Amino acid sequence: MRKTVTSAAAAALALGLGLTACGSGSDSGSGKSGGDGDTLVVGATAVPAGEVLAYVKKDLAEKAGLDLEIKEFTDYVLPNTALQEGELDANLYQNEPYLDDFNKAKGTDLVPVVKAYLPPMGVYSKKVTDVTKLADGATVAVPNDTTNEGRALKLLASKGVIALKAGAGTDASPADIASNPKHLKFKELEPAQLPRSLDDLAAAVINNNYAQDAGLSPTKDAILLESAENNPYANLLAVKKGNEDDPRVEKLAELLTSPEVKKFIEDKYRGSVLPVSG
Repeated sequence: MRKTVTSAAAAALALGLGLTACGSGSDSGSGKSGGDGDTLVVGATAVPAGEVLAYVKKDLAEKAGLDLEIKEFTDYVLPNTALQEGELDANLYQNEPYLDDFNKAKGTDLVPVVKAYLPPMGVYSKKVTDVTKLADGATVAVPNDTTNEGRALKLLASKGVIALKAGAGTDASPADIASNPKHLKFKELEPAQLPRSLDDLAAAVINNNYAQDAGLSPTKDAILLESAENNPYANLLAVKKGNEDDPRVEKLAELLTSPEVKKFIEDKYRGSVLPVSG
């Protein structure tokens, strides 16, 4: 069953024990959200956001006068609820369509600051090496949250595997499929569950971070990968509305779009994650 971010929230709260602090610094202090007033506390999923932030913390933050603390999350809901509730100062893990959908569904007021990188979504399979070779009636799994499901369907449509109705947007669902010549069956699963389900499926459309967490290489293992050209799904640094001009946030935004971070992303991910320039 497809889930909006609202219905996903209850299940995600059960994953609270998956929260781990990866930086130094206190969660108490002078009233600034998240940290001790000087420390910028940023929430992130482990890959690639957590790795990019770890590089910034280790190699760039001190010179820039930024005290950075990183908290890693294992799902897509808690980083935003924690940001809204003041447990974080910022987060890095989501794209703008997902953020917009989250705000609409949850009544939050989170805003983008800067785009940092694009983790291209991919189609993975242990049955075929070409998405156009999927068998008639094959089962394909897609993420069950609104924006990622629409993104997955658009990726499949880009190769003509399906066609979507005219005007289908970022919230497209299987109900928006206008043509399905292979009679594919779509199974909606929690994003984190997709890699673990590959043995039982013809294919699955998997978010980049969950693919890499499972040891899948987007550039080597994906049978179809998103293009960076005109792609609206770059991951961004987000804050609660009103905190966009926080000097600590501005420093981090500058570092995330610096030549040093661009080179780190290019060298480490070799096309599996793509840098963007803001």
